[in-house]
Amino acid sequence: MTLKLADIKEARERIAPYTVETPLLRLHNLEEYLGCEVYVKLENMQLTKAFKLRGVMNTLLQLSDEQLSKGIIASSSGNHGQAIAYGAKMLGIKAVVAVQDTAPAFKKEKILEHGAEIIPTTVEERFKLTEDLAKEHGYELIHPFNDYRVMAGQGTIGLEILEQLPDVDQIFVPASGGGILSGIATAIKESGSSAKVHGVEPFNLPKYNESLKNRKITQVENKGTIADGLVTVVPGEKTFPIVEKYVDSFHTATEEAMKMGQKLLLMEGKILAEISSSASVGAVLNKEIEVNPKDKVCFVITGGNLGFEQLDYIKDVDYK
Repeated sequence: MTLKLADIKEARERIAPYTVETPLLRLHNLEEYLGCEVYVKLENMQLTKAFKLRGVMNTLLQLSDEQLSKGIIASSSGNHGQAIAYGAKMLGIKAVVAVQDTAPAFKKEKILEHGAEIIPTTVEERFKLTEDLAKEHGYELIHPFNDYRVMAGQGTIGLEILEQLPDVDQIFVPASGGGILSGIATAIKESGSSAKVHGVEPFNLPKYNESLKNRKITQVENKGTIADGLVTVVPGEKTFPIVEKYVDSFHTATEEAMKMGQKLLLMEGKILAEISSSASVGAVLNKEIEVNPKDKVCFVITGGNLGFEQLDYIKDVDYK
């Protein structure tokens, strides 16, 4: 079993009543800074302020009544957990979210607001914990990225990009486990588009760069990152082959670059984006990634769940 374009098209129909088609805008004010035609796909405008709801709803809506009645469980750095909690509330079922200690308080509060139970964990222990609890209590486990149903839901973003910007040249996608990147890349490549798809991950956690170089799934040392949504230390066994097949290139973004990207989006683009969503913009801005001045470049802004305290670290950042 793998991910196909047909799965993504079916997902789009399935999740339509529960999600919104997010806007894709051209940001003229950013073009002098980034050196290309700049477009942003605004998943921070999704119902839970992040793309994760697409994959979660595509998965939940394929579960049986018996599975749903037992409740669902997931691990999350925040946005997947909020989507899990939101989806469970809409369907009237129990949700448990194992949230690692790197998650911001703002995201934890949102999970609780939607009625889910939170269990504290760490980045290293989160997946084993949820697997054990799922077996113990009979919960349905919904992995944040290593699930074809989740990937298909995220891939609907790719279909929307092709409709909103048919002549797009380059698409940059922040990557943690690779669920959204796998979905978008499949949608773009299997639709016959000539657009290039690129992944961007923190310089401190280069699991895809290392895995692609080694031609096998490789776990990297957890050196930590300011990008709380990009903390995964090893690619998924289901996402990696898709990334290897369809993603044109992979890049890293330094901590400073991500801060620069977030501040540029806020101050010049008037877009409130998470630091994780700013990785691609920051890497291009800081010349860590080169782009063609003539290209139409779409940056996927994956989420906008952040509190005011998370803007403190960009107050003194210079992006000019």
